[in-house]
Amino acid sequence: MREITLSQAVNEAVAEEMRRDPKIFLIGEDVAEAGTPFKVLSGLVEEFGTERIIDTPISEPGFMGMAVGAAMTGSRPIVDLMFGDFLFLVMDQLCNQAAKTHYMSGGKLKVPLVLRTNLGATRRSAAQHSQSLHALVAHIPGLKVALPSSAYEAKGLLKTAIRDDNPVVIFEDKLMYNDKAPVPEEEYLLPFGQAAVLRDGKDVTLVATSSMVQVCQKAAELLETDGISAEVIDPRTIVPLDEDTIVGSVKKTSRAVVVDEGHQSYGVTAEIAARIADKAFYHLDAPVQRIGAMDVPVPFSPALEDLTVPTPEKVAERARKLCRGEI
Repeated sequence: MREITLSQAVNEAVAEEMRRDPKIFLIGEDVAEAGTPFKVLSGLVEEFGTERIIDTPISEPGFMGMAVGAAMTGSRPIVDLMFGDFLFLVMDQLCNQAAKTHYMSGGKLKVPLVLRTNLGATRRSAAQHSQSLHALVAHIPGLKVALPSSAYEAKGLLKTAIRDDNPVVIFEDKLMYNDKAPVPEEEYLLPFGQAAVLRDGKDVTLVATSSMVQVCQKAAELLETDGISAEVIDPRTIVPLDEDTIVGSVKKTSRAVVVDEGHQSYGVTAEIAARIADKAFYHLDAPVQRIGAMDVPVPFSPALEDLTVPTPEKVAERARKLCRGEI
């Protein structure tokens, strides 16, 4: 094991898979010489050349459509979408074409495509570059959706996505690119639909996605000082979702708080909370709680932006009230 950043983990995963399979190419804005604005893909063009690391004009619908067509005809494209907010520009290509082609062709056509993009606020990037839109694509049958919470998950999930014959959307939190975590030197893949129990507990289950995993880990430490034992679960993928691990934990603890950085209304927290209520209703000592981002455009002002997203203190306070019977 060695400690590397999430950015390095993504870079390694792409490079290893491109060496393994010549049908893989990468396409997007500033992916070659610039290595993306976050420098995640730096150095790849020197190894693979401009025929496989392809810079595009600022035309998201255009290069997404090219990638879908390439995937349908034998290639395995990786699309880099500079900001997750730009998903709105590629929704027809992704949701009406890539997601439905296998079904509408009666299984004759596959679309082995990976769309890499990001999520997360608190970069002071304002309303059009700070959204967390993973719930939008999770709503579309035919798409798989992965949310890595560390360098370890980022590499293992991305390699699995690249080898999948279905379209996969991976969201990386842009604030986590420089965060380090232990990553094996040998090859590994992380299966979709298999959650990770990151901390054992007996009083309350905290289910968290992406960077909210770290938020909940810190919240669990705060709760420990109050004598409250919190179990922390990272689903890793929300499509498919590992219901068994989540529900099994809640049956043990009898309480649950679901935390996600997407807007709270009609989002990931609501879906996971509903599944817990469906499958573990008679084991619950209190209603399932959920904490998401405020239902407002993400402010540019640092003081205001910080108020819109979940924090360890907010999660700990909600869990504390839940365990004390105050909710």
